[in-house]
Amino acid sequence: MKIEMIKHAGGYAPASDLESGRIKRFKNGEQYTVEIKLTRNPQFHRLVFSFFNFCFQYWSANQAGLENMDEYAQLNTFRKHLTVLAGYFDTTISIDGGLRVEAHSLAYGNMNQDEFEAVYSALINAAIKNVFNNTTDQVILDKLYSFF
Repeated sequence: MKIEMIKHAGGYAPASDLESGRIKRFKNGEQYTVEIKLTRNPQFHRLVFSFFNFCFQYWSANQAGLENMDEYAQLNTFRKHLTVLAGYFDTTISIDGGLRVEAHSLAYGNMNQDEFEAVYSALINAAIKNVFNNTTDQVILDKLYSFF
């Protein structure tokens, strides 16, 4: 399991409320192996994942039946779908002959900061077209514009 953390003077803390909820499954007093990797520009990284959260919250509010599903799994799937819609994916043929589309990983080791910024720009365009395409709610639009 990977959990996004932020280093503070007193140690590490979950990067978001969602991550905080996921870390509660660990028991106090138990030993865990943790791999620490520095993310790209941390502020920009948080902005991108905040954008994913904003898009997901808007999208999931309009979907029926998601209230009982695992939010982390749904957000992760949504993030992958939006990445594909932004044009960052690979296609392969599955064993049954069908087409398989897989989102590119946005992991730190897979692209540099300039590439990550290009992905973010494409994500914004994909979200405007596919998630927010019919919204007229000015509050939502103002929040969306704050990510530009």
